[in-house]
Amino acid sequence: MTGAPPSPANFADLETIDPDTLTAQLVDLLTVERIENDSYRGKPQVDGIGRVFGGQVIAQALQAAQATIGDGKEAHSLHAYFLRGGEEGPPIDYAIARDFDGRSFANRRAVASQDGTPILNLTASFQTPEDGLAHENMPFPHVPSPEDLKSDHQLRREIFADKLDQMSESQRHFMLRPRPIEMRPVDGLHWMETRPREPKSQTWFKTVGRLPDDPALHRAVIAYASDYTLLGTAAIAHGLSWMRNELVGASLDHAVWFHAPARADEWLLYDTDSPWSGNGRGYNRGRIFSEGGTLIASVAQEGMMRKRRERK
Repeated sequence: MTGAPPSPANFADLETIDPDTLTAQLVDLLTVERIENDSYRGKPQVDGIGRVFGGQVIAQALQAAQATIGDGKEAHSLHAYFLRGGEEGPPIDYAIARDFDGRSFANRRAVASQDGTPILNLTASFQTPEDGLAHENMPFPHVPSPEDLKSDHQLRREIFADKLDQMSESQRHFMLRPRPIEMRPVDGLHWMETRPREPKSQTWFKTVGRLPDDPALHRAVIAYASDYTLLGTAAIAHGLSWMRNELVGASLDHAVWFHAPARADEWLLYDTDSPWSGNGRGYNRGRIFSEGGTLIASVAQEGMMRKRRERK
């Protein structure tokens, strides 16, 4: 959706936004352009404001790396380090290094840059699918089905409906703009809570519309969505929130292991927890399940997490 952010008067009109349009915009965002051999360019977010969403840079870097793999291999893991915050607006360039091409495995490095300055390094490993010893020792969480939960968008609409006229234009834009990923949190909007509790969270997610039948794109969308909710899990233990401007933080690194193929336009459960925080950092883990209970992917992320000092 383009144009100015919705005003309180037309808040309800957000329900009528075409899901297929939002999904097409996400596909376009994650479709990188080949500039020359092993050099690609990613588009900026439509109506993006402030810093670039980290999941976008991860997903575009993965797409650029996947574009150089042409022999049937599939990404099974990625490891990314955030170097600097990217700025919304300018395109992001991705330089790919072909470090290894074997019969079963391959490896690629991607450096994401804006105006010649690196903002992220990503390494991705690829494997030719094969049968092997298999086990799965990660029980599916007992949570309500997505059909029984309200979406993140609905919760925002209910909680902030009477506060919209007190918000700045950028705040309204952030709260109200439609998103291509629908999220249905099991435990509500945890970033609204002020009571410290066990740092765990579960959220169902999928794209709002149907995606093309491209497994590489579905992996990229899952990598994109894996950056949602994860960093805030560590803050739950302290009853603090970035949304209330109580913390200063940024993602430091992000890793994803893809265990099984999945469609990102069908419900997936993101189960996150935070075993540790300290030294100005918070460590977070995530497990992504299909609605049928199959473990699809595992995620880990560490981020800078500092309590904001009050100004005298």
